[in-house]
Amino acid sequence: MFDTARTQALTGEVRQFQWNNPHCYIQLRVTDAQGQQREYSIEMGAPMHLQGRGWTPRTLKAGDQVRVTIYPLRNGDAGGELASITTLDGRQLGRTR
Repeated sequence: MFDTARTQALTGEVRQFQWNNPHCYIQLRVTDAQGQQREYSIEMGAPMHLQGRGWTPRTLKAGDQVRVTIYPLRNGDAGGELASITTLDGRQLGRTR
């Protein structure tokens, strides 16, 4: 489902952080060079695994600006699996793996 042979870097605004079983998700709004907005659905691990890596349901909130690196979806849709995430001031948020 994910192309783990390559990564994609994105900068955007968190629309929603979903702390759900079986996987957590980040809905990220990204504006491209032409000013078009696109929403990416970024999959993460299960809450119990993320919690062991320092994540909580309040780690991200709507409006947060972040930089993410994802393993993109193989089909080219706007989404992928989270590889890393940092705030715009350079603070890394939890370990994802």
